[in-house]
Order: sequence, then structure tokens, then C-alpha cells
Amino acid sequence: MLSRAFPEQGIPDAKLDFDYLVYALGSHLPQPIDLWAKEGSAIYGGTKSEGVDWMKRAQTRIEQAPSVLVVGGGALGIQYATDIATAYPDKPVTLLHSRDRLLPRFDERMHTKIRSAMSDLGINVILGDRVDLSSITAAGGQEQKVRTLSGREIQAGLVLLCTGQQPNTELFRDMLPSSLINDGPKKGLLRVNRALQVQTEQDGDLTVPYPHIFAVGDTADAFGAINAGHNAARQGDLAANNILRLIRQAESQTSVQGVQKDSTCELESYSPGPPGIKVTVGLTRAVYQRNGNVGDKHDDPLDGNAAYMWKNFGHQEPVGEEDMYA
Repeated sequence: MLSRAFPEQGIPDAKLDFDYLVYALGSHLPQPIDLWAKEGSAIYGGTKSEGVDWMKRAQTRIEQAPSVLVVGGGALGIQYATDIATAYPDKPVTLLHSRDRLLPRFDERMHTKIRSAMSDLGINVILGDRVDLSSITAAGGQEQKVRTLSGREIQAGLVLLCTGQQPNTELFRDMLPSSLINDGPKKGLLRVNRALQVQTEQDGDLTVPYPHIFAVGDTADAFGAINAGHNAARQGDLAANNILRLIRQAESQTSVQGVQKDSTCELESYSPGPPGIKVTVGLTRAVYQRNGNVGDKHDDPLDGNAAYMWKNFGHQEPVGEEDMYA
């Protein structure tokens, strides 16, 4: 069931029937960096203008904050802290991370280069400690002392929680609850097999109750694949190929005369590639890991090549600054 009908897309009512489904609803971030979180009476409706307004409000909060604490040393936390320190070099910025190393799933040289960039920007980095969430009491913009579990106190006017994404898998809690992982670091992810079909777990046994339902991207426990767009795209391609194989199998099982044939197909198997990432460490600097190589970039464009994505999705005309807000 959809929130509404889309007659202009050939969907005359809010009920949408399907033969195959690829579940790719991604994940969301914690507040105060969750675009979909309710702000007062405002509810985000998914439009571009609303997204631009949200970004402007977030910029204002950061600009007005006397100091900033970023909690979490993943890619988002690193980029937030270094962007803020670059844009506001006189604003105290602290990054708090529970691990002893930034980006622990990547080469240690990534950690070293990022720490070096943060040192150049004057960012106070605290590793191996966790924030005491109960100590965060004041509204954004008001100076407060935030405690860590070790008892350390950090002065912060704005706290940005970059503590990891939460998968958007709520639709499966009622429909197929045994398909969800219920505890540990993978909590909320959907169990999938190597063909990326959703599977359930019962007393340690894994089964695929609905072979026509697939999950990809941030929603799936995809054998160690990091949450990244290139991984989601590859998983989507594989799921689409497997759906085509299932369709062909179903067609070949019945001959023209209606006689059933014994026909099976082997589905493609997913294995994640080597970890790869590009992380900005300031507005024009970045570090990257690709195919085992670790390097730096010092000439990244301020807009992150946003216009390239327009062309990548079929927009052939030159993209101007005004188009970014239209």
C-alpha cells in the first residue's frame, strides 16, 4: 500500500501489486542530522526545496554554535568535523570516537592520514571513549558540559551524533519478523542469502520463504559489504539479474502445449569487493582507499562534483548554480 495514488505514473490507486520486489529503502541517521525527523510542526515531505531549507537551517545552527562536538569517527563524523573546522577555523571542534582507530575497517594508513589532516585543522580528537547520552541536556546552541563514560567533560554548544545509520526495515517487523537481526551491531538488518533473497532464521536454520523478494544496500546484511553507493548499485544489478533468471525459469517450466518441464536455474552469488572509500577531510582535501591503494587529494571542488551526478542521470544541458536550488 502506498501513501497515495500516482495516476501520472500509471498507478491509479494506492494499492500496488507486484511479482518481484527489490527492497532498497536504505537507512537513516540519528538526530539532529536526520533529514526525515520532525522539527516542531514541520514534517519533511521529500521535496528538493524542503531539503535545501533543512540544509540552510543546519548551516545556521553550526555557524551560531560557539563550539561543536561530533560524536562518531566514521566517514560522516570525519567529514562533518573537518568541514566545520575548515569553514570556521576559530570555532573549537572536538571529535569523539569509541574506537582506538578511525575507519577501522580500512587500511591503517587511512587513519594516519585523517589524523594528520585533523591536526592541521586544529580538531581535538578523543579516541577510545563513549559519550554519556544522558549528559546531553541543553538545546543546540547553548554551551553545556557533555560527559563521556570515562568521566571526561567536553564543552560543546552543538552536539552532532554521527553514531551510525539505522536501516529502514520497519516494514518487515510485522510481515516477516524472523528475517530481521534483533541484536548486536547488525541489529535491524535483513538476512539475505548470496543471491540477495530475503531469508528467515528459525532455531538456527535459514530458509527463503519468498524467493521473489530481494534486499539490497543498507537494508541487507550483505556479507560484510560496507554501506556505500557503489556496493548498493552492484547489489541492485545482481538482484535484477537474478529476477530475470527466475522469470526465464518460470517461462521455461511450461511448454507451448502446457506440459510441465523440469527446469532449474542457478542464481548469481554476491561477494563484496575490497573496501573502498573517498572521505573528504576539509572542503578541498580528501583521502581515499581504492583497490588497496591509499592516497590524498588536495584539489577537490567545493561542490563535490555535484553537477556530474546530474549528467550521470541523463541531464545533458550544462548545470548552473541556480539549477541546484530549482
